[in-house]
Amino acid sequence: MFFWFVPYSFGQDQDSVSHKATSVYLEHSDLLSYDKEVKADAQILKGNVCFRHDSSYMYCDSAYFYEDNNSLEAFSNVRMEQGDTLFVYGDYLIYEGNIQLARLRNNVRMVNNQVTLYTDSLNYDRTVNVGYYFDGGKIVDEENVLSSFLGKYSPDTKIAVFNDSVKLDNPQFVLTSDTLEYSTDSKIATILGPSVIVSDSGTIYTSKGWYDTVADKSLLLDRSVVVSGNRLLTGDSIAYNKNAGLGEAFGNMSIRDTVQKVILEGNYGYYNELTEYAFATDSARFLEYSGGDTLYLHADTLEMVSVDSVYREVKAFYGVRFYRTDFQGVCDSLQLNTRDSVLYMFREPILWNEQYQILGDTILIFMGDSAIDYAHVKEYAFSSQYIDSTYYNQLKGSDLKAYFEGETVKQIDIAGNAEMLYYPIEKDGSFIGLNETKSGFLNITLNEGKLERLVAKPMPVGVLTPIPDLNPEQKFLKDFKWHGDLRPKDKNDIFTVHTREAQSDVPKRSNKFVH
Repeated sequence: MFFWFVPYSFGQDQDSVSHKATSVYLEHSDLLSYDKEVKADAQILKGNVCFRHDSSYMYCDSAYFYEDNNSLEAFSNVRMEQGDTLFVYGDYLIYEGNIQLARLRNNVRMVNNQVTLYTDSLNYDRTVNVGYYFDGGKIVDEENVLSSFLGKYSPDTKIAVFNDSVKLDNPQFVLTSDTLEYSTDSKIATILGPSVIVSDSGTIYTSKGWYDTVADKSLLLDRSVVVSGNRLLTGDSIAYNKNAGLGEAFGNMSIRDTVQKVILEGNYGYYNELTEYAFATDSARFLEYSGGDTLYLHADTLEMVSVDSVYREVKAFYGVRFYRTDFQGVCDSLQLNTRDSVLYMFREPILWNEQYQILGDTILIFMGDSAIDYAHVKEYAFSSQYIDSTYYNQLKGSDLKAYFEGETVKQIDIAGNAEMLYYPIEKDGSFIGLNETKSGFLNITLNEGKLERLVAKPMPVGVLTPIPDLNPEQKFLKDFKWHGDLRPKDKNDIFTVHTREAQSDVPKRSNKFVH
């Protein structure tokens, strides 16, 4: 028996819909019936059922059609077709024609050319042509598989948005995120929340940016980190090319080597994973913290070059200034070898240790685990010990080696036209006079900064002049200059710019690196 019915509503009120509602039409069914006992307000349809709403067609094995309400329920082998590019499949469908909303459940697939969305719960809004899932789903294209708990996909814009437990699987990497936007057209993933990208070459930590999954290029923002082996590249923004192995960082850049315990910093820099070459400039700074104290080094440009899988060379160019508790220095260019822990200072180098200042053509600093072992000054060697603003102990020669014990100078060897000016001091602190010694070689042993033993050979020449008899010109060896104002006072003072005065007082030095 057939009955007419009063339909019920499946969603929002028709009055709230801004667009003009059009009718849903039944195109075909093998059997149509009314059954008050089964569904009093619906037409019951069975066999090859087909509906049409505007340009969209809906197919199923059976359905309830609420004609007065402009809606339907579809069961088994459900299929929606939108033009010739969009197909949606599922086991069950509720369609509300007045608001053009399709709710599909169980084994749902939305197919748009080469893109397929899989889920068990999909709401497809035809007014904006967007599909939403809210109980887990994934989108698959030629390059990637993306899954999340919540998501939506627009066939028109080819843009998918994922939220909560997001995962992008690519043959080359896996990206996990909180929020992600993905273009199935360009294959670019836009990162909108905390994310981790893991590949064979390393790991990326970021919360904002984009990743081109085809070209393996990305722009990472908001203090992202690229980890490659024991190296960490950090920056306000990072342009990263995975295939080239190159990360270019802008703003508060940092490259950390966790094995060698060194850090390279600057406002701009880059790191090549393939060659393990690192570069920094613009407020560039290098930190070495493998020992008990940290070396802070600044220059206009800094480079870190890989020697092998373990050791590195650090090169600094122009305006070098460095600070460590036990020694400080300035020079034009510098090189540090981590293999033998040797620091090479080139072109007008100056080294300070407590009250000592050392000048030379080239200065080599040999560092132990926690302190300097010795410093070697090659050519034009000049060492001064500050006593007060009037008196300085001085050493001069062709070659000088200063040996350290802890943080203090314990012994000095100087060879080649060696000259010394030294002020012996009484126990009460008064000066005895000025001891001037010349020889081919001088060996000096110190105890708490005071002369304990002097060996001069061969054929030394020496004279002691009482303080009252000193002429001003006798108090200084030729080319003496105290550069205390240039000395870095702390780790931050390495960035202070100084103008060196009386450059003519200092012999021109070489500008070369050790290879």
